[in-house]
Amino acid sequence: MNQLFAVALGGACGAVLRFMVSTGVYHWLGRGFPYGTLAVNVIGSLLLGLLTEALVLNRIAFALDYRAAILVGFIGAFTTFSTFSLETVYLLQQGQAVKALLNVAVSVGVCLLAIWLGLLCGKALAGQTLPGPDGLFPYGIILVNVFGAFLISAVATALLPKVPLAIEQQLTLMIVLGFSYLGLSGLYVLLYLLEHGSAYPAQARGLALGFTANTLAGLLGLGLGWWAVRQLAKLGG
Repeated sequence: MNQLFAVALGGACGAVLRFMVSTGVYHWLGRGFPYGTLAVNVIGSLLLGLLTEALVLNRIAFALDYRAAILVGFIGAFTTFSTFSLETVYLLQQGQAVKALLNVAVSVGVCLLAIWLGLLCGKALAGQTLPGPDGLFPYGIILVNVFGAFLISAVATALLPKVPLAIEQQLTLMIVLGFSYLGLSGLYVLLYLLEHGSAYPAQARGLALGFTANTLAGLLGLGLGWWAVRQLAKLGG
């Protein structure tokens, strides 16, 4: 039942974020091509590859609900194969066979590439630690979390203004997304440390250091994502 609730919660968040991203992309690029569906599938594939090593292959025993919420619920609801299929059929019915074939080729090819790149990055980083007097310091997972924070911030900064929401609602969504990510990623750092030998309260300082370092690094990633998109907007405008 716990896993069922976790999947439901992750799925709700993923579905809402998919709506915001795809709607923002369509407002930005138009509906002449399935840009929105392509965007969510590519981003979701990259995140799935990146998080597979950290959340599955490290096999943290008491994080099953956590893994289910993210991999099955959140990413499963964020990505969509059915919409991709429907939009491809619509293009064929409209006599746009070239666009339909392009949609299939780009979606499959780029999503496979994104999964591969995500797996490479995850394998290179997840599980990398430094020993210390207060236990392990999981810098690899923290770097993965920083990249996730950067990606979330960049996507939200670029696309939320394209969604028909009041500025107060946009700011609220960005704050909720940012702090939810920081909380969940910090929780995973704690779970990882506890699973790999850190004990509470004996090594409480090491646990606090890992959580604090992840939070500060995540804030840096969120800030860099916002800054990067703003700089690109200035160059383009």
